[in-house]
Amino acid sequence: MTAPLAAQGIISDPASLAIAVALGLGFGFFLERAGFGNSRKLAAQFYLYDMSVLKVMFTAIVTALVGLTLLAATGWLDLGEIYLVPTFLLPQFVGGLVLGLGFVVGGYCPGTSVVGIATGRIDAMVYAAGMLAGLALYAEAFPAIEGFTQITSLGEVTWPQLLGLPQAVVAGAVVAMALGAFALAGWIERRFAGRRPADY
Repeated sequence: MTAPLAAQGIISDPASLAIAVALGLGFGFFLERAGFGNSRKLAAQFYLYDMSVLKVMFTAIVTALVGLTLLAATGWLDLGEIYLVPTFLLPQFVGGLVLGLGFVVGGYCPGTSVVGIATGRIDAMVYAAGMLAGLALYAEAFPAIEGFTQITSLGEVTWPQLLGLPQAVVAGAVVAMALGAFALAGWIERRFAGRRPADY
């Protein structure tokens, strides 16, 4: 049996959707338990006295990467069957800047705003309303900017392909990068601990 199971027809589309919903609910629950439904917790990342966002999200990325690499190496997963979002370098760079600006200003990202809404946070509701308004504006403006969204296309590419290195080597490099980032984050938190509000 080789994953992904849905692509192999081992589980049905409705079952796949039900699993996705269950995983999403679980992810939201743990985000809230980690405090990520609170904009103050998220904004603290940018004031440098609480680097939990970097630590948790980098941990999630590394866990997924190592898991996928091990599953592929043992024959349990066909990486070729996993959908990759095509890379359009410049448009996605600009989109990342816009998302990051919204994160800094609003204190949420799209996922954590939904978590905040689930716990009744008004600022999360306002943020989500602004996000939906931005999506509507983007849809209206799309015909005028469609050409820009298609430039600098790299196709469905991965870091191992770009670097010409085995998947395991890239995964190991990312793990090493994460360990370094965790150490740096700890130093930054200690360095800027004085910025932490008394009621945080």
